Amino acid sequence: MQIVEREVGTGSERAPAPGATADATAGNERLTALAGVVLLVPLAVIGVTILQLGGMLSVHLFVGLLLVPPVLLKLGSTLYRFGRYYTHSTIYRLRGAPPLALRALGPAVVITTVVVFVTGIWLLFAGPGSRNPLLEIHKVSFIAWGVFTGIHLLAHALEARDATVAELARSARVAGRKLRLIAIGAALVAGIALGAALIPQYSSWTNWNAHHHHHRGG
Repeated sequence: MQIVEREVGTGSERAPAPGATADATAGNERLTALAGVVLLVPLAVIGVTILQLGGMLSVHLFVGLLLVPPVLLKLGSTLYRFGRYYTHSTIYRLRGAPPLALRALGPAVVITTVVVFVTGIWLLFAGPGSRNPLLEIHKVSFIAWGVFTGIHLLAHALEARDATVAELARSARVAGRKLRLIAIGAALVAGIALGAALIPQYSSWTNWNAHHHHHRGG
């Protein structure tokens, strides 16, 4: 999703062409912003279903799986910028890094994201018999993930809004727009397909949940 870096110069000394820094990093920023905006509604649904798992477990499972491809896309876009900056790409170095506090927060967001989704998918396939201690790890990591991700989203809210508006309104064209939109659409379609394909796996959990709540209510 990243346009080719335009650098000019001779020998080992190469300097970015005029405007290359802004052009070459803007595509990455816009993809990251779009992926983050797309996650907002599914994350809100997850937040609601986690409070009412008794009657919304299937929705929680489906939306959780739907989130996997968009989350991977956002992580990939973010880690790409991280990698380019720390491998001393001239244009990314000139663009600069996020504030130190946000850079320190980044690993926590990535680690908790991985733990939440790995334990969630593991639980789905392993069934209710695996809920101890795996379910507790999933719950604790989800809480930590929610806190870290919430701070991350708030810190980047204005930046993401501006990048998304510019991208959708075409107010400042940056090469690769169609590819970025295709990537977002493909991630959503892949998420829906994943959630739908694994619906048969839900039954062990929904049956256990219904049985559990029936006896607890009785």
